[in-house]
Amino acid sequence: MSKSIEELKSLTTQIRRDILRMVHAVNSGHPGGSLGCTEFFTALYGKVMNYNLPFTMEGKNEDHFYLSNGHISPVFYSTLARFGFFPVEELSTFRKLDSRLQGHPTTHEGLPGIRIASGSLGQGLSVALGVAQGKKLDGDSSLVYTLHGDGELQEGQNWEALMYASAKKVDNIISTIDYNGQQIDGSTEHVLSLGNLHAKLEAFGWIVLEEKKGNDLEAVTAILERAKTETGKGKPVVILLHTEMGAGVDFMMGSHAWHGKAPNDEQLATAMKELYLEAPSDY
Repeated sequence: MSKSIEELKSLTTQIRRDILRMVHAVNSGHPGGSLGCTEFFTALYGKVMNYNLPFTMEGKNEDHFYLSNGHISPVFYSTLARFGFFPVEELSTFRKLDSRLQGHPTTHEGLPGIRIASGSLGQGLSVALGVAQGKKLDGDSSLVYTLHGDGELQEGQNWEALMYASAKKVDNIISTIDYNGQQIDGSTEHVLSLGNLHAKLEAFGWIVLEEKKGNDLEAVTAILERAKTETGKGKPVVILLHTEMGAGVDFMMGSHAWHGKAPNDEQLATAMKELYLEAPSDY
């Protein structure tokens, strides 16, 4: 059943609660980027992407999603659970021994919704392009979606893949860049500037869309829907999505310090008050 925007907005708060509780429980994980991408995941799975349950690895005639920056697995896992891929209660096993919910997504545990192991940064687009071309060969008109960190674009393999996609006219893919300007060691501008990313992507032959309000659910939904209308035109499509690291939690917002640090007990309590829900469905 399709959810309303208001229901999805409440769900983004619930997913943020999940992210922080998961990372806090094991004192390990990546909350900052996960919080920043919550609207993206909620829009993608709640409004935009065409997929079927129960999950199948082949996913014939349905859209696929590939997470390249696999370290933001908490938001991915929570989204999959909240949209019915596996039981919500399993979120309590995050990063524990023998869990299907490892720190970076993997496939050998057979977690529904995960089609590739990811987190070795820079590889996701290459994999997704292969899937997109495979769909074309199979006469499958569905789309392939990807998500990448902006700091991840400092990996050279991305630029080979960007060049390949346009050269081979892979026009059934929509890639999104989480453009928060932060990475583990500081700002992307300080570590290794990306320069004029919009112009670079256009020069590589992509249709480039940009959304400044990456933590506004309605704006994110709208830009993803617009991106769908740009497919099939002989060029791949990319969205520059401006998000805020740690969005939704005041003391985490905008700081690279929360890229890979778990909140302590006091900080978690403060965050849970900020992420208030009248009737939370915490696992």
